[in-house]
Amino acid sequence: MSTRSMEKRAIAVVRRAVREAARRFQLFPPGETVIVGVSGGPDSLCLLDVLRDLAPEFGIALHVAHLHHGLRGPEADADAAFVAGIAQQWGLPCTIEREDVSALAAREGLSLEEAARQARYTFLAEVAARAGSRTIAVAHHADDQVETVLMHLLRGSGLAGLRGMRPRMLLTEYHGLLRRPPEGLCLVRPLLGDWRREIEAYLQAKGLTPRFDRSNLDLTFFRNRLRHEVLPFLERLNPRLRETWWRMAETLAADYEFLEQTLHQVWPTVTLVEESDRIVFDLARWQDLPLSLRRMALREAAFRLAHRLRDLRFEHVEEAIRMAGERMTGGMLTWPENLRVVVAYGNLIVAREGAVWPDPDLPLLTAPLPLRPGETSWPDGRWVVIWEEISTWDPARLQHADPWTLYLDAERAGTRLAFRARRPGDRFHPDGMPGPVRLKTFLINQKIPQVWRDRWPLLVNERDEILWVAGVRPAAFIRPGADSRRVWRIILRRGM
Repeated sequence: MSTRSMEKRAIAVVRRAVREAARRFQLFPPGETVIVGVSGGPDSLCLLDVLRDLAPEFGIALHVAHLHHGLRGPEADADAAFVAGIAQQWGLPCTIEREDVSALAAREGLSLEEAARQARYTFLAEVAARAGSRTIAVAHHADDQVETVLMHLLRGSGLAGLRGMRPRMLLTEYHGLLRRPPEGLCLVRPLLGDWRREIEAYLQAKGLTPRFDRSNLDLTFFRNRLRHEVLPFLERLNPRLRETWWRMAETLAADYEFLEQTLHQVWPTVTLVEESDRIVFDLARWQDLPLSLRRMALREAAFRLAHRLRDLRFEHVEEAIRMAGERMTGGMLTWPENLRVVVAYGNLIVAREGAVWPDPDLPLLTAPLPLRPGETSWPDGRWVVIWEEISTWDPARLQHADPWTLYLDAERAGTRLAFRARRPGDRFHPDGMPGPVRLKTFLINQKIPQVWRDRWPLLVNERDEILWVAGVRPAAFIRPGADSRRVWRIILRRGM
C-alpha cells in the first residue's frame, strides 16, 4: 500500500468512527455551536481537526476553548499560544483563560488531578453559557476508556464505574464533577471509539504536529502509572486486554442504562416527598425493590440533594440499607456532603443537615401519657396505645414482633404504666446487654436524631423504671419466658 493510500486510510478510520458515534449517540444537534476543549495535545488537536472537516456535514459551528492551569510555566504558556494560533489559522472563535489550579486544590481539599478536572469543566461550562451552546466536546478516546475502567476497578467501583465514560451525557448526571451544573448542557466524546495509535496516524497523515505535555510522563500521577506501568504489565498476560475491556465497558454501559431506566420508572412509586432539603421513601416499597435498585435509589437521592457524590462510599450505602432492613425506627446515619439518613415510622428519609424532620411519622411526646388497660389515644390523636393481656403465651412470638409491639412479663413490670420523655440521669438496662447504661448514651448509639431524643416515648412503671424505649428495645428484666404466668402486650400504632 502506498504512503498516500495509508494516509487516506488513517484519516478515513477516524472520520468513520466519529460519524458513527455522532449518528448512534446523537452527539451534535444541527445548528449547534459546539465548544471544543483543546489542550494542544494529540487527542484534542485530532478532535478539533476532524470536527472542522465534518462540521458542514453535521451542520454545526465550533468554538475553541483552552484553560491554562497555571502549573507548567513557559510550557503551559506555549500551549495556550499554540491553541490560539491554530484557532486563528482555521478561522475559529477561541476563548483562553487561566486558573490557579494549585490554589483551587488547596482551597477545596482536592488532589491536583481532581482540581484540574473540576477547573476545566467549570471553565468549559462557562464558555458554553456565554456562547449559547448546549454541547461540549472533549477528546477522550478508547485507550482513555480502558484506563478509566482499570482505575475504577482498582478503587472498587460498582457497575457505574466499570462502564467507563459515556459518549454523551448531561453534566447534571456527572456525579461529583460540578456542584451545580447547568441544566441541559451535554458533554460528548466523539473519539471514544478511536485508539491512540489511530489518532497518531491521523495526525501524521494530516501533517499536524501537536504539543507534548511532559507531565503525562510523571509517574506520581495515578493515571500515568496505570498507563505506563500497570497496563503494559497486564498486556503481557493478555495482549488483547484493551479491546477486551473496551467491549466490557460497552456491555456494562447498556446494562447500567437499563437499571437507570428502571429506577426512573419506579421512582414515583417509592418516593413520598421530594423537596430541596429532603427525599422521603416509602420504606416498605423501597424494601421491595431489588438490592441493586435500593442502592441506586439511595445514591440518586444523595445526588439530587447534594449535586455530587464525591465522598459517598459503598460502606455508607450498605450501612443505610442495613439500618433500614432492621427497621431501626429513629435510627440516623451521617453521610458526606452534610446529608443524614433517617428511618422514621414507615419512611426512609435522606435529608440535608438542617432539614425539618417530619414529626407526624413518629409518636413523639409533648406530655406524659398514663395508660389504662384497653386503648389509650396519643395526645395528638395520631397514635393509639393498646394494652392487653395474652391468654396463651408462646415465647416464639418474640421473634416475630415488630418494633412497635412489646411483650412483657406482667409480674415483673409493675402495676401502673405510662409513657414519658427522658429526664436527666435516666438509666436503662437494654435487653441483650449485661447491665444498665445511661439512656443518653443508648439513644446516641441507636442513632436517634438529637432533635427527637427529648420527646422519644419511654414506657415506665410506678417505680419509674424504664421498661421500653418504644420502637427500639425493651428492658432486659421484663422479657417474658416460657415460665411466665401472665404476659401483657403493648402495641403502639397509628390511629385510624
